[in-house]
Parts: sequence; structure tokens; C-alpha cells
Amino acid sequence: MADNLSDALKKLKITAIDSTADSLEGCLDCLLQALAQNNTETSEKIQKSGILQVFASLLTPQSSCTAKVANIIAEVAKNEFMRNSCVDAGLIPPLVQLLNCKDQEVLLQTGRALGNICYDSHTLQSQLINMGVIPTLVKLLGIHCQNAALTEMCLVAFGNLAELESSKEQFAYTNIAEEIVKLFKKQIEHDKKEMIFEVLAPLAENDIIKLQLVEAGLVECLLEIVQKTVDSDKEDDIAELKTASDLMVLLLLGDESMQKLFEGGKGSVFQRVLSWIPSNNHQLQLAGALAIANFARNDGNCIHMVDNGIVQKLMDLLDRHVEDGNVTVQHAALSALRNLAIPVVNKAKMLSAGVAEAVLKFLRSEMPPVQFKLLGTLRMLIDAQAEAAEHLGKNVKLVERLVEWCEAKDHAGVMGESNRLLSALIRHSKSKDVIRTIVQSGGIKHLATMATSEHVIMQNEALVALALIAALELVTAEKDLENAKLVQILHRLLSDERSAPEIKYNSMVLICALMGSEPLHKEVQNLAFLEVVSKLRSHENKTVAQQASLTEQRLAVES
Repeated sequence: MADNLSDALKKLKITAIDSTADSLEGCLDCLLQALAQNNTETSEKIQKSGILQVFASLLTPQSSCTAKVANIIAEVAKNEFMRNSCVDAGLIPPLVQLLNCKDQEVLLQTGRALGNICYDSHTLQSQLINMGVIPTLVKLLGIHCQNAALTEMCLVAFGNLAELESSKEQFAYTNIAEEIVKLFKKQIEHDKKEMIFEVLAPLAENDIIKLQLVEAGLVECLLEIVQKTVDSDKEDDIAELKTASDLMVLLLLGDESMQKLFEGGKGSVFQRVLSWIPSNNHQLQLAGALAIANFARNDGNCIHMVDNGIVQKLMDLLDRHVEDGNVTVQHAALSALRNLAIPVVNKAKMLSAGVAEAVLKFLRSEMPPVQFKLLGTLRMLIDAQAEAAEHLGKNVKLVERLVEWCEAKDHAGVMGESNRLLSALIRHSKSKDVIRTIVQSGGIKHLATMATSEHVIMQNEALVALALIAALELVTAEKDLENAKLVQILHRLLSDERSAPEIKYNSMVLICALMGSEPLHKEVQNLAFLEVVSKLRSHENKTVAQQASLTEQRLAVES
């Protein structure tokens, strides 16, 4: 065999230029046979022989040997060490050209060859995209949809190329959505559906393609899969149900595709998704809650859903997952409630439906994603709702848990949300009782630290809450404010040129409020605030400049 191979390589080199097709065919068959027996060793010999450069000239649509040459390239390119040699031999451009030919065998082997050469190389895949293979492959899928091998080749290529961001813009200008949904509808076998799902998932990350897929009828296919597989305990069906419902949720992440499926809350898709929430299947409960969270991305949808009883459905779902519940379902249901609580008109309705109490059942949770959503939901609910803020702010268990989570250094999201909720309880309730509860639970130091956050919005929320504490319960909080080194923090904020105007303004308001405490007043005097404040009288922001004058007068009088 080895001798035959060497002969074939020599003969190919000599005769490739002007040989007859028959003598070439024999040499090519010999190479294919050798590759079938020992791919790695044969590939090494082909590499050393320099024959790859000759192959570039043999890749023409007119030649009867083209399919075999492309097949040999596909086989050698299974070896990682051969891929660069194929590129250096200039094989990519003629192979790309061959994608325009009509011969199905040539197309199949060409696709395999390109796929193997570019396997795992984003650089080479990008090169293919720039050479325009995407529209060509989409066209091929439409023309040759009866050819299973060619269809599969196109799907594998789409799966690899769709991972690249640059491909998605090109895909969006083709009729990929229509072709792939058409193909999907014909599939019965699980493996084939799975192949198509692997292409759909990365494509559906693009908002334009999301809408195209919705318009091409993908959602109906997905709903049908859910219906067929929901009661099955077969492994394939369980996997298919998960993939279909996940993809459904992904399609709802696009604003236009989501709105199209919502149809003013009358859409059949929206209604079907609603029916998933009371289901006994955890995967469907999860997808249903996530879908509602995605539908709840604008005020109109949120108001409509709350008016039509979605809150009770979500609370019932949460109730089923309090004890040893499914964390992903808890997280999804809380996400939906948080989004629904954003419009002002929904807050009171949701509070009177008992959402705060339902959410508080998860205070014991040790799962940061659940803690994060729980905090966000409560913060949204009490926004400008004084009574609810007071009620929650006097809940010692809640406040103590918040103080504990304010120290969750490993979970920045939970830590940030806990601080923000502490501040919100004070700002929205303006209640002495709430302030006393927070002081007794050790919350003051966290609000002082929050004033130094890198996020202006959090700094501001902290300063406003601290100013309310100083105005309403200064004596109670005095010691904690002193220990938290609040005066030094305020001095730093006012001295720092990078501090935002509202931070400077609220820091000065707070300084004035702190003057009512003897020990804090002393600290203010010791830190030469007058100097810092008098500079701010010429600040470009008028409100800051005015507050600086008032603060300067107050400091001068009290000194």
C-alpha cells in the first residue's frame, strides 16, 4: 500500500497538469483508500509531497475528479496539523467558488472540506463569511432540501458560523428563518431536530432574526413540541421540551418579537404561555415565569397583565416552591413580579394582593440569585408607597437579614440591593419607627459606606436616607453615625472634584442636619469644612452654589 501511495503521489504531481481524467481518478482512488486505512500517516505523506498545491488547480467545476479531490481535502483536514497546509496551498478560494456548482456530490465534499479546514478557527470562519458563503449556503439549503446529506452539511456549517457575531448580520439579510422553519416542520427524528435547534439558538440571539423566526412560524412549531412532550418521561422528549421552551423564552427577549407575540395580551401564544405557569412540569413553570418576565418589559404590558390576574398565578407558583423549592423557578417568578411592579399604578394593586408577604417567605433562602430578585422586587414595590415602606421597615426579621446581606462581599449584586432597600425603606416611609429599627439592627454603618459607592445613584440614595435619619432621629443614631466616620466621608465627598453636583448638594444638606449633635458638630469643626464649602459657592451648578452659601452661613454661625 505504501508503495502504491508513493507512486500515486508522484504520478499525480507529474500528470495533474495535462493528464486524462482516468489516470487521475486512479491516483485519487488510491489516496482515498490509503486515507481510509490510516488517515494520519497518509496525511503526513501528502503534506510532505507538496501535492496540496496541485489540488488547487484540480478544483474546477468542469473536472470530473473535483468531488474526489474535495473529498481528499476533507479527509486530510480532519487532522489539525494539516489545516494550515491546506490554507497555505490556497485551497479555500477555489473551494468557495465550487459552492456555486450544481453537482450535489461536489457540493457535499466541498462543504465538508471547508468545514474541516476552518474547524475551530474563528479567523478562517470570518474569512469564509467575508467571502460571502452565508447567502450561498442558505440558497443551497433551499434548493437541495430533499438531499439529507447536503442539508446536514449546511446545518453543520450554519452551526459553526452562527457563533460569530459578524455572521448574524449576514444571516439577517437572507431568508434563513423561512428555510430553517420549513425544514424544521418536516423533521420527525429527535437527532435532526436537535441539529436544527443548535443552529436556531445562536441565530435567535439576533433581534432581527428573532422577528424573522416569529414571522416564519417557529413559535407554533415550538408550542407543538411542548404539547407533544410535556407528559413524556422519555429522555429525548424531556430534552426537546427544555430546548423548545428555552428557545421560546429567547425569542421573547427581542422587543419587536415579544410585542408581536403579546398582541395586546390577546395573543394565542401569550395565552398558551400563561397555561404553563400552573403546570406540574418544572421546566414549563420556569419557561412560563421567564416568558412573563420578558413580556413585562414595558408599562403597557405590565398594567394589562396585572389587571388580568397574572399576579395570583405567580404567587401560587411561588407558594409551590417555598419548601425545598426549585431555585430557578423561584428566581424566574420573582423576576416576573419585580418587572410587573415597575409601573406606578401596579404597586398598590400588587401590595394589596399580598405580593410583599409572598416574597418575604423567601427571606430564608441561601441562594444569591433568589436573594437578589427578592430584594429588587421589594424595592420596586415600596417605591413611593409610604405605608408599605413603613410596614416592611418595622419588620425586624427583614431588616436584620438586610444588614446581614449588606456584608455579602462575595455577591456584589445582593450587597448592593440590600443597601438600596435599606435606604429605600427610610426614604419612602420617612418614619421614625423604621429609622429606629434600622439603627437597632446595625444598618447605619452600611448606609455610610454606601455613600462612598462608585455608583452615583447609590451614593445619592444613601445621602438622602442619612439626611432623613439626621433630621428625624439624630439622638438615636448619633453614636452609630460617629462610629461610621460619616463626617470624614462627607469631607472627602465635598473635597473630591469628581463628585457629582447632586452628591455635593446632598452632602451639604446632611452636614447642616448633623450640626444638631454635639459630638458630630465637633467633628465638623475639626475638619475645616468652611474652607471646602466656601470654594463651592462659585460652583457652576446654581443649586450647589446656593446650598454652599447656606451651609457656609450655618457653619459660621455655629463655629
